[in-house]
Amino acid sequence: MGFFLETLIGGLMVGMLYSLVALGFVLIFKASGVFNFAQGAMVLFAALAMARFSEWLPQWLNIESQLVANVLAGLCAAALMVIVAWMVERFVLGKLVNQEGITLLMATLGIAYLMDGTGQLLFGSATYKIDVGMPKDPLFVLDGVFPGGLLINQEDLAAAGVAALLVAVLSLFFQKTGTGRALRAVADDHQAAQSIGIPLSRIWVIVWSIAGAVALVAAIIWGSKLGVQYSISLVAFKAFPVVILGGLTSVPGAIIGGLIIGAGEKLSEIYIGPLLGGGIENWFAYVLALGFLLVRPQGLFGDRIIDRV
Repeated sequence: MGFFLETLIGGLMVGMLYSLVALGFVLIFKASGVFNFAQGAMVLFAALAMARFSEWLPQWLNIESQLVANVLAGLCAAALMVIVAWMVERFVLGKLVNQEGITLLMATLGIAYLMDGTGQLLFGSATYKIDVGMPKDPLFVLDGVFPGGLLINQEDLAAAGVAALLVAVLSLFFQKTGTGRALRAVADDHQAAQSIGIPLSRIWVIVWSIAGAVALVAAIIWGSKLGVQYSISLVAFKAFPVVILGGLTSVPGAIIGGLIIGAGEKLSEIYIGPLLGGGIENWFAYVLALGFLLVRPQGLFGDRIIDRV
């Protein structure tokens, strides 16, 4: 029982990390109706910016405190993501207003490759580290219940707390603020939103900036855990099944979907993998997502789309 719970908790913690990336997909789709294939590139770009600024700023400003350097690096990286958001709206999305969804989808693919190349040009292509002081020592709990207790990764636990806080803040933002309601109106119909005076360009800058901030948080956590390398952008592929399960329009659904994927792939690898020769962890999420597409395309918490003729 103890081993099962350790595996389950480990899977849930990994699932929270998937959810952080999936949040970016949900935010942009919820507010603009665009499936953003550039989200993985945004995570990589933010991670590179954070890692390199934390190296450069102490040299440029003679900062001795690493904590101060990390805070300034985070602010600089966040500002850079806002600049990226403005450029995406100014030079790409602003030129494609009221175009077909496939056109916007292909535009995000172009943005992804551009950000990958620009990140390598500006920050280099080596492997870098991000150290923001997150606890890395294992934590043993429930010693009196299970022999030796349960082993929990404190870094994953901190990431889970950050993801839960982000979900709470973003849910309140979309439901309780005028800007959040405007974002949802833009997603429903670009032309109708413009006709009632909602500035489409400002809305898109806001949502891409928020998605960039979420990408930065995910980048810091993944960079602290794995180091900053170009394989980080591949994490986005695991976020695809997450948003399919949770629903493309649901912020809480991104978290629930991540938990299901994380726990499912870990448990299936341990208990079903030996029967199938191993490797199930690599494809479990995609098979599960395919099954959901067949029976519930909108996901667990997504909005059901009804077309009346």
